[in-house]
Amino acid sequence: MTRDHRARSLGAHALAPETLMMGYGYDPALSEGSIKPPIFQTSTFVFRSAEDGKRFFEVAYGLREKDPEEALGLIYSRINNPNLEILEDRLAIWDGADKALVFSSGMAAISTTLLALSRPNDVVVYTAPAYGGTEYLFDRILPRMGVATVSVSDCGDAEVLDQTIRAAAAQAKARGGRLAAVYVETPANPTNQLIDLRAAADSIRALDQAEAPPLVVDNTFLGPLWQKPLDHGADLILYSLTKYVGGHSDLIAGACLGRADLMARVAEMRTICGTITDPHTAWLLTRSLETLHIRMERSQANAAELVRRLRGHPKVEAVLDAGGAESSPAQQAVFARQCLGAGSTFSIRLKGGEAEAFRMLNALGLFKLAVSLGGTESLASHPSSTTHSDYSPEAKARCGIGDNLVRLSVGIENVEDLYADLDQALGAI
Repeated sequence: MTRDHRARSLGAHALAPETLMMGYGYDPALSEGSIKPPIFQTSTFVFRSAEDGKRFFEVAYGLREKDPEEALGLIYSRINNPNLEILEDRLAIWDGADKALVFSSGMAAISTTLLALSRPNDVVVYTAPAYGGTEYLFDRILPRMGVATVSVSDCGDAEVLDQTIRAAAAQAKARGGRLAAVYVETPANPTNQLIDLRAAADSIRALDQAEAPPLVVDNTFLGPLWQKPLDHGADLILYSLTKYVGGHSDLIAGACLGRADLMARVAEMRTICGTITDPHTAWLLTRSLETLHIRMERSQANAAELVRRLRGHPKVEAVLDAGGAESSPAQQAVFARQCLGAGSTFSIRLKGGEAEAFRMLNALGLFKLAVSLGGTESLASHPSSTTHSDYSPEAKARCGIGDNLVRLSVGIENVEDLYADLDQALGAI
């Protein structure tokens, strides 16, 4: 029986994403029967005819619209590659996106997307705190290119975010530009503050602007299992695939997913900037997608148990988990509407300051002291002196990033062992 390798159902039965990760978009018959896709480690692809080459370039360079059933022909691995196409097809399934594109890093995905969306005299709104590289791009790079940026730190308040969006749109109009995008990181790094995506989308749609700016969401912290931004009004989703999707701390990559018309603009910019990832990294990510749900479910279960035990610990002032017991009723309401789980990265505020935080971190035995998150191993970091070290003291205070804040990314180890490590390290304070 010939099977359609892009089928998403068996008869009337819809297949779940975790099932589709095992074979969607790949025909073993095209690769000598190999059950897994081989690595297409090539720079260029042979055309069957000169006419094929012409057709492929017409579509790739936007010289004509692609026919409904026409596939983008293979040309050159800066544009497309079988490993990337298989990976992108499977990534799009998790979020229900029209299209996915993969990049050489999370920052490559973010930078390429913002370059595709903005032009001189435009304004971009972004929520803070955010990943340090993201804020560097917004605060230092985009303004050099004539794009103004507006940061909003009290973005957990939907009214404040609405006012900021409206003010930024007015600012853009006065500059002779547009509000090019509203960029949201939720939960925020490292405080786990949530932003109401539906409220943000409604604020954008209410603007008096010919073309509504896209709502762009960095969904790295919760990943495609625990939050579905497109279901809540987002237009584009960004990921550091280095984190949960890659999940083994052995690669760097990023992704953008979303609406077809916007993705075409991002694809054009990726082709010209050359920010695409390589075939081997794409192959590793395709492998990792097969176990994504298992790893994220185990990590989240471990984190939930650690949160339960750390809350009320004599050396811990507060536990910052998404929509958790110590968050406000408004934050808990957003979590209930928007999130399917709290994920496995959270922060703790210790009783003390930097000295106490460093003593605790230096006493850890199983948790590794490293930035990043979402790997199979558990990690601990001190945001104030590392990932957010370029924040001014005022910005740190405004965003709640104190010297006593420690961020934990919980892996898939035995949870009793992980708690024993945290407990003995807290005892060193």
